[in-house]
Amino acid sequence: MTIRFHKMQGLGNDFVVIDRRSQDFQASIHNVSRLCDRRFGVGCDQLVLLDAPEEGGGDVGVRFFNPDGSEAGACGNASRCVAALLGGAPVLRTRGGLLPSFRTESGEIGIDMGRPAFDWKSIPLACEMDSSSLPLPGAPAACSMGNPHATFFDGLERAGRDGAALERDPLFPERANIGCVDILDRRSIRLRVWERGAGLTLACGSGACAAVVNGVRRGLLDRRCEVLMDGGSLTIAWREADDHVLMIGAATHVFEGVLSRDALNGIDDDRAAS
Repeated sequence: MTIRFHKMQGLGNDFVVIDRRSQDFQASIHNVSRLCDRRFGVGCDQLVLLDAPEEGGGDVGVRFFNPDGSEAGACGNASRCVAALLGGAPVLRTRGGLLPSFRTESGEIGIDMGRPAFDWKSIPLACEMDSSSLPLPGAPAACSMGNPHATFFDGLERAGRDGAALERDPLFPERANIGCVDILDRRSIRLRVWERGAGLTLACGSGACAAVVNGVRRGLLDRRCEVLMDGGSLTIAWREADDHVLMIGAATHVFEGVLSRDALNGIDDDRAAS
């Protein structure tokens, strides 16, 4: 038996997409980590699973899994890739809510990532505090874009140097994505992100959204910014009318393939996610 998949990337942030509407794949920790492994599996920053939408709207259900088997509530670059794969302007149902997509005149893919959350319980943080300035060296700002982010504004080096430890700091009960920013001017920044469960990646869509939102909160940035990452750039606009964050950028279908189920070294149903 085999599993059909698509390999996609957004700014070098790469994904394996499996459509479970037409085939079975159990998202056990073993299966996810094995498939994401770049030596034993296909290799990717995240696995994306497509399902029939549940009640409450949306054209397709979308779930995001990190290489360690943990599930993420949202992923901006992966959402753009799913929209590009499906065509048109699908509405994605994710754990973080409904994400409408759109296409620009230049052919780029946009995702309405919704409103950021700043309340300490919603991010979440370990206890009540001001999320615009956390009690950590560098005083990062925190928000949720469907997943928790902490943004530092003191240079890019911290992402690779301290990202692994900061991800698991006790301040973040569900761990956190760690974004590190160099501000170029009020409308452009450099960003590097240590993603929880994945490590340092070439790009992070939700991290780019969080960086701009937190920069605006600090009075450092305008509401529309170009975010330059190691894998390329995104346009992020925090719309004032409704506080929704729009993310626009490229999404590329790399190839499609067939994976032997033997490559997963067995299906671990006992640890499968529902």
